[in-house]
Amino acid sequence: MSENETQETIEATSKEVEELAEKIPASSNGATNGKTTKEDWTSDQIVRWCPGCGDYSILTAMQLALPELNTRPEKTVFISGIGCAARFPYYMETYGIHGIHGRAPAIATGLAIARPDLDIWVIGGDGDMLSIGGNHLIHALRRNVKIKILLFNNQIYGLTKGQYSPTSEVGKITKSTPLGSLDEPFNPISIALGAQASFVARTHDMNRAHMQKTFKQAFEHEGGAFVEIYQNCNVFNDGIFDGVLKKDRREEMLIQLEDGKPITFGANGERGVAMTNQGKLEVVDAAGNEDRLLIHEAGRHNPTLAFALSQIARGPFEPTPVGIFRQVRREEYSDGIQKQLDYAQKSKGEGKLEELFNSRSTWEVK
Repeated sequence: MSENETQETIEATSKEVEELAEKIPASSNGATNGKTTKEDWTSDQIVRWCPGCGDYSILTAMQLALPELNTRPEKTVFISGIGCAARFPYYMETYGIHGIHGRAPAIATGLAIARPDLDIWVIGGDGDMLSIGGNHLIHALRRNVKIKILLFNNQIYGLTKGQYSPTSEVGKITKSTPLGSLDEPFNPISIALGAQASFVARTHDMNRAHMQKTFKQAFEHEGGAFVEIYQNCNVFNDGIFDGVLKKDRREEMLIQLEDGKPITFGANGERGVAMTNQGKLEVVDAAGNEDRLLIHEAGRHNPTLAFALSQIARGPFEPTPVGIFRQVRREEYSDGIQKQLDYAQKSKGEGKLEELFNSRSTWEVK
């Protein structure tokens, strides 16, 4: 290809990219043109999940939450990988990408850097996010990319018909572990905190109001956000969260984390979380231990205490925290990249793409 032909190809490609980018309208951060309703966010696609699946509740919570936020469907993108949860983008009247297994955080990272004006949500299950996609997840979190990641955790592979997943408990008998799983399960909250995520929270599919509140808080956070959602798979892992989510168990078993308040739970706040002399967290009777009760600090920059809270339950059969574990301010990734680009432009001048392509040895192929 001659130099003239190369130049023509570059110009044509650049024009195509510009035309594609224009199809997603740019808007100032937070700008809106009027109120929206649930119907504005609901697509015309038939929702295809198993009857009784917890995904329905999560979808409805999202469609109800978004009209209350300072955003618009045309500046919103949902990106997913593979799995039951990955159908989510089809059901939202927004832009969407149904990607490949585990790669949703990587796709979302690229889009967030190219278009920081967009509101980007990433949807995935525990298998999609923590198995093949585990590496992408932790790097998106440590970089603090401005994407909101929702991990639907049902502790099983649902789409492929019931194999054990990275969050399945030890001893789990499935089609792929007929004698019981030997693998120690991942704790998604602990992983996110270990990756230095700036916003980490947990909610569940049995409380729509709590989901809506959590989604709003994640959206309003200035950096990246990670939300684990306990989600029931009523076909392949039904009732796995009953120990903490059954209606008659929630007050007794769910520890509601509220920033700046003592960590208590129970119908009348009769139980709480305290720290032993050895630095270990334990559940205690609130009466008589008032001075020992921990005050929750979601804004604590050091994640050590939040990590300890994420480990207080060995599984969803012991008192389990829900709410925001950590919310701190860190530089958002695309902001950092833009600063570098601004610096390079000021110090080096405006570059040209064709000069970059022709900056090294070139060959003419005939």
